[in-house]
Amino acid sequence: MTAVALTQDEAFARIRLLRSANIGPVSYAQLLHRFGSAVEAVAALPDLAARGAKRNYKPAPREKIEREVEATRKARARYLFHDQPDYPALLAAMEGAPPIVTMRGDIALAAKPCVAMVGARNASAAAVKLARDFARELSEEGFVVVSGLAKGIDGACHEGAMPATIGVIASGIDIAYPPQHAKLQEQIASEALLIAEEAPGTEPRGQQFPKRNRIIAGLAMGTVVVEAAPKSGSLITARLAGEAGREVMAVPGHPADSRSQGCNQLIREGAVLVQSAADIVELLSGFDGQPRSSVQEQGPGWLYNESEPEVSADSVVDLLSTAPVAVDELVRQTGGTHGAVQMALLELEIAGRLQRHAGGRVSLG
Repeated sequence: MTAVALTQDEAFARIRLLRSANIGPVSYAQLLHRFGSAVEAVAALPDLAARGAKRNYKPAPREKIEREVEATRKARARYLFHDQPDYPALLAAMEGAPPIVTMRGDIALAAKPCVAMVGARNASAAAVKLARDFARELSEEGFVVVSGLAKGIDGACHEGAMPATIGVIASGIDIAYPPQHAKLQEQIASEALLIAEEAPGTEPRGQQFPKRNRIIAGLAMGTVVVEAAPKSGSLITARLAGEAGREVMAVPGHPADSRSQGCNQLIREGAVLVQSAADIVELLSGFDGQPRSSVQEQGPGWLYNESEPEVSADSVVDLLSTAPVAVDELVRQTGGTHGAVQMALLELEIAGRLQRHAGGRVSLG
């Protein structure tokens, strides 16, 4: 999307739009395309929700957004919008990339070659040392190390790479988590780059960590997993990286150590085995700055033209269940245009009746 100069009113409306109930990255983008501005989109939300069978829908209160903006200012942070020139290009290519983040520090770090490093919170002493050494060596080779400020591997990576590091947190920009890393988080914000998707004041909750993980994977050309148990958050980050066409790397470990089972599983499934920072540098040296496979951006082509036959929200609901289905399948079965079906889905989502899934699939909410 072409970069634009935002007025204060439009920037405020964008934050308000994203903070309104049932608005996610996909519906946010569709609403901006549909109405041309967040000011117009916010005004249209109650009518769209009513068309999806939800009455009395109200956008996020202005007073709440005013308090958020003041809290962001007080935290010495600033907003970064999806179509501003310094929004990281690789992150923008991720499916469901955050339309707005808050940040402290040097955003220019995100434009440099980045590698994500993640791993276990209860990591072994040997793995912590290896992660710190890898991160330091990668920073010396000109890479920026991205991680999630968790205990164990994440913290070691940030410390080793400082100040060539980016911390991505699941809380608001003004909340230190875990508390033991408050000093490290402030150091990253002051000397490197700290990024948060949630509003200031937001305490970390379980569902926010996978969202944080997609940002970690999205910022980087590749993700390295140092030590991880099966079904850990680190494996979610690796999966998201792979789905986005980025490199996935893992450090092998002893099969008897449960903390190595996740890494060994990744290698068995096709991740690249790495045993040194030089292995990582060699693998990423051929990366040209573009994902090996990218998610297609939803442009104006999906939009509903009012001269087209309408597809009602109820007719789409009749085809939906709790099992995710591709939007293209709904287009085929309704006989409507892609834009008309997307418009019906948007109405259902704002009404809280629709859930979106990876790969452009939807289900009943």
